Amino acid sequence: MRIAMTEFALRNWEDGASTRVLGLSPDDLVAACNASDNDLVDGYAPFCKHLFLKNASQTRAAFAKITAENLPFLRSGYIARRDGELAVLERWFEGIVAPQAKWLDVILYSHEQLLKEAAEFPEEQPVPDCDWGIVSIIGVLEPIEPPMPPITQMRNALGRDQGGSGVSLDHDAYAKAAAFWDQHAPVRSQ
Repeated sequence: MRIAMTEFALRNWEDGASTRVLGLSPDDLVAACNASDNDLVDGYAPFCKHLFLKNASQTRAAFAKITAENLPFLRSGYIARRDGELAVLERWFEGIVAPQAKWLDVILYSHEQLLKEAAEFPEEQPVPDCDWGIVSIIGVLEPIEPPMPPITQMRNALGRDQGGSGVSLDHDAYAKAAAFWDQHAPVRSQ
């Protein structure tokens, strides 16, 4: 099994990412993924898998519970992750420090899915030669996938031409995610 980095995932090394990978280069993360003996965990669709790696870097958790103390740091705005994608309403914390992540949830898409999505955005970088491509990294406290944010589920249901994956909305998964994200918010790195 060959795992490679996608250009899309490099946003995890930029300021403002909800998980900004610190102290670990993209090449180092790819090497750790390819050397891992951990099993892949099924994701929200057959083309999506998760690989949980113990966090040996300075990477922080991607989100925090909303409390009375941190509520003043909650922000919102319309965000598009890349050119050509619809901007959607999101909320996040600014100005707080998230706890140290204990695990990195490395989200992988199959090579076939990467090719399908790249066809909708031909101006993007080519799909790497791999079996699985890293599309995102989430700093987490436990080796468990956090619920996909409702807005991400909605974007995915809109289709690949709108920046999603084309997977239909699952009402039960959406309700679970809404309950979780009503109490939590991403923490933007500084």
